[in-house]
Amino acid sequence: MEIYDQLKRRIAVDTQKMRIISLVPSQTELLHALGLNEEVVGITKFCVHPESWFRNKTRIGGTKTVDISKIRTLNPNLIIANKEENTKSDIEALEQICPVWISDVRNMASAFDMIEKIGELVGKPETAQQLTAEIQSGFKGTEGLFSGKKVLYVIWNEPLMVAAKDTFIDAMLNHLGIQNAAAEMERYPELTIAESQKLQPDYIFLSSEPFPFKEKHLNYFKSNFPDCQIALVDGELFSWYGSRLKQCPPYFLKLKKQIEG
Repeated sequence: MEIYDQLKRRIAVDTQKMRIISLVPSQTELLHALGLNEEVVGITKFCVHPESWFRNKTRIGGTKTVDISKIRTLNPNLIIANKEENTKSDIEALEQICPVWISDVRNMASAFDMIEKIGELVGKPETAQQLTAEIQSGFKGTEGLFSGKKVLYVIWNEPLMVAAKDTFIDAMLNHLGIQNAAAEMERYPELTIAESQKLQPDYIFLSSEPFPFKEKHLNYFKSNFPDCQIALVDGELFSWYGSRLKQCPPYFLKLKKQIEG
C-alpha cells in the first residue's frame, strides 16, 4: 500500500503482516482503539495507555531518546511517529530500517485527519471513521463552554513554560471559547512570574504533564495570582490527539463545574 503521511511524504507499506513500532503515546492508544494488538511490537516508555500494553509490550526508549538498535531487533515494517514528539535525527536513522509514517497535529481538523489516515494505513478505515464521528459528536456539546475567559496554560515549572499559539493545546482552548493569554507568543515560551502577571489571565491551568503539577504547587500560584482561578488539569485531555479525545467532553463539563463551584 502507498499512502501519504501528514507531511505529504509518500509511504509504501507492506500491510500483509504488519509489525508496528509506535513512538507517540496518543497514537499508541489509538492503535489499541482501532483493534490492533499483535501487530504492535514496540512502544515508548511514555506510552502508558493502555496499561496492559505498557506492562507487556517491548519499550524502545523515550519519544526523543529512541533506542535505534532495539527497534532494529524487533524487525518492524512500519514506524508511526510525530513531527513534534520525535527528533529529525531519529526519524532519519529509523528510515534506514523501514518506512516511517509521520503525523503533524496542530488542531482538531488535523487530529481527525491523523486518526482516519492511520485507520486507512492499518486496514481499519471504518473503525477510524466511526471513532472520529463519535468524537465530533461529543465535542459539539463543549463548543464555547468557557466563553469570554482568558487562561494561562502552564506546562512546566522552573522555568515557567506555557502553551502558546500553534499548539494542539491552544486549539483545544479555542474550541472551549477560552482566550489563550499567551496567544501572541510562539509555541512553548518561558515566562517569568512578572511577565505572566502582565498577561492578566482569569484562569491558570496547571497541567499534569509534561511537568506533574500537584496540590502542593497551588499555594505558590495563588500567592502570585490572587485574583485568578487556579486549577489542576488533566494534561492528557488537553494534549493527546488520538482516541482519548472521546473522554474530553465529559471532563471539560466537569472542569467547568469545578471552577465555577
